[in-house]
Amino acid sequence: MTEESMSYNVGESAGASTESLLNDSGEVDEAAPSGPSALDPRLAPIAKNPERVEKVIVGLFVLGLLGFAAFGALYWHGGRQPQLEGVFIGVGLMSLGFGLSSWGKYLMPRGPFVEERHPLASEPQAQEEFKEALVGRGKYVLKRRGFLAGLMGLAATVFAIVAAFPFIRSLGPVPGDILDKTSWKRGSRLVTADGRPVKVDTLQVGGILTVFPEGHAGSAIAQTVLIRAADVSITTKPGRESWAPEGYIAYSKVCTHAGCPVGLYQEQTQQLLCPCHQSLFNVLDGAQPVFGPAPRPLPQLPLMIDSEGFLRAQRGYEVPIGPGFWSRS
Repeated sequence: MTEESMSYNVGESAGASTESLLNDSGEVDEAAPSGPSALDPRLAPIAKNPERVEKVIVGLFVLGLLGFAAFGALYWHGGRQPQLEGVFIGVGLMSLGFGLSSWGKYLMPRGPFVEERHPLASEPQAQEEFKEALVGRGKYVLKRRGFLAGLMGLAATVFAIVAAFPFIRSLGPVPGDILDKTSWKRGSRLVTADGRPVKVDTLQVGGILTVFPEGHAGSAIAQTVLIRAADVSITTKPGRESWAPEGYIAYSKVCTHAGCPVGLYQEQTQQLLCPCHQSLFNVLDGAQPVFGPAPRPLPQLPLMIDSEGFLRAQRGYEVPIGPGFWSRS
């Protein structure tokens, strides 16, 4: 069939009936006018077996849906296997893409549909017949493709949900109230990162050490910076007369600005420095911030010395540790 014979002239051939397209042997008559009809070969899909193609596309959509779901489940329960996650998301995207392209290529009307410019208007009867043929074919297509459309929508919905997982999962666990209380309690012995107890003669004046409550060495929440600012007891704030025996002062190592470790001590100025954002805290004034973005002092841990010379906590921190933007009661 030539391109000229397939041209779609609404004004001249809109009134052609379905039977006029077929010759005596039941084949399409190329010499007949190509008017609109539910049997118009240009409205038929290119696939010789549309039902089989539909099944293949259904399989592709199902495979894509399973790929998205598997990626989401794997990422949500750990997210530590990037190669396998890549395989699953790749299978999902490729299956959905092949399904969509196959749908458009093999199941949509093949065309081509060309309308001559003159005359632009058709007879009323021709327009009505064209509308009836087009609406009839549209209903037929929608009926056959409704299931595919629903399955594609389901696959796209699953993909949209799974695509949000990396953003949600990457935020990490909800912190809850883990910063409200630490492992420090009354009588907790101070130990180093390797579990060695700290005695009254462990540090010289000007020394600094990171300590933890015994049994919780290495805890990020309970980490505390221990400083020996003098060799006599120090009062950093009124009401804290017994908190710094023999010049030992302990503050939470978690910065009140952004949670960075405060680990630098300037002995000459008696100040603690957070190296991340340059917040400075006055050691002798209850770790009051004197420079930088930290909004509040570091919580101080009250200390005592037992009969064997070991440093212990009188009790835990009285206020929550960590950044100042957390809600405080």
